Amino acid sequence: MPAFSVDAIQADGTDLECTVSATGGLSRFLSGDPFQVSYDRPIDDVPRSVLVIPVLSQLCPVAWARGGDVRAPVVDQRFARSLAAVRDALGDMHSFIAGGQLRAPRRRTDPPARTDGSGLLFTGGVDSTASYVRHRDEAPTLVSIRGWTITPDAADDHKWDVLRARVESFAEPRDLETAFVESNMLRFLDHPMLLAHYKRHVDGAWYSSVGHGLGLTGLCAPLAYASGIGDLYVAATHWEGIDLAWGSRPDIDGHVRWAGTECHHDGYELTRQERLDLLAAYAVESPHELELQTCNDRLDGNCGRCEKCYRTAIGLRLAGLDPTDHGYRFSDADYRTVRESFERGHWVLGIDERHMWADIRDRARETTPRSRAERAFFAWLDSVDLDELVDSSRPPLSHRVLRAGARTMPTGVYRRLYPLWSEASTIRRRLAQGRN
Repeated sequence: MPAFSVDAIQADGTDLECTVSATGGLSRFLSGDPFQVSYDRPIDDVPRSVLVIPVLSQLCPVAWARGGDVRAPVVDQRFARSLAAVRDALGDMHSFIAGGQLRAPRRRTDPPARTDGSGLLFTGGVDSTASYVRHRDEAPTLVSIRGWTITPDAADDHKWDVLRARVESFAEPRDLETAFVESNMLRFLDHPMLLAHYKRHVDGAWYSSVGHGLGLTGLCAPLAYASGIGDLYVAATHWEGIDLAWGSRPDIDGHVRWAGTECHHDGYELTRQERLDLLAAYAVESPHELELQTCNDRLDGNCGRCEKCYRTAIGLRLAGLDPTDHGYRFSDADYRTVRESFERGHWVLGIDERHMWADIRDRARETTPRSRAERAFFAWLDSVDLDELVDSSRPPLSHRVLRAGARTMPTGVYRRLYPLWSEASTIRRRLAQGRN
């Protein structure tokens, strides 16, 4: 039986480290590095039954994909019970989830001293800011995580500093606490090897399509225990009616819990445009400035030129706001730029972006245009076949060959070849972008 084993759990001040071993072929999904997390407050008094939750949250989906177990010396009883529901939800979404068990000889319930606080995973984008507005009466602690979109590499230090400053600038005038978590959760797992095995089954990457709902909430367990956070909110990306394989959904996040804390997938009943409506109402009544950060290309403000920036700016206009007041340079002339970017193939949508533009189109049908340029753009959007703008192409042949080989070649060989292939692939992509 393939299995992961958590062999050691060590907390030192604000740092957590766990060592893991594997049997039955699961070792190829581990990088060889210990699992590490740094919090911004001491976790020495957090029981081991809770300290083990972050590493289990990363390991379990990988083990389940191979029909394997995860072994730990101790675990929180509530968390252990919640895993079965999370596993079943992932299995309903992904056919490759084969099942498996968490095996821990000691299952404990160690209630924290208090549970009267709340927390919110926060980036400053539309979704997490809308969740703040929904729960602002609770004054939630804003929790930001480094390790997924911002890597733990020194090259990303500036990005992390920028994000921290932005979150703090949002929190300070609203008298909110912040919490910052840094982890190597994706470096601890061999993410390229996971992609080699499962990319053909998922629309995105492993963590986005499978792991991040359980992974990010579980990462917060020691923080929540030490801080008295009884409710932890995860802002929804999608909404009812969008059936996509995505690792964070109500039937995943809503089942995760541990001693003193329950997790909530928040705002799933609202479309993205309805979340922007919520922000518009808040912007009118709030004495504080509201700047959003959604850009795919930069973190220190919005570039105002990528697909996501334009999509957000148009959504803000439809909600009755001036995008320039909330972090986006936008004028009537940009409507032509957006249309031409689609028609010339500069942007190719994923399935989720297709749903978001459909949401904009639905609202535009109910909205009186404010200018000739807006009227022309909305008429075009109403007539265009959004499905034709969705990228349905397969990965390049070189990607498919490498991944197929990785499923059978020795792990050491693959780890030597992958960086060379990845570097060459990056160079080819940049050359292609230069030609365009």
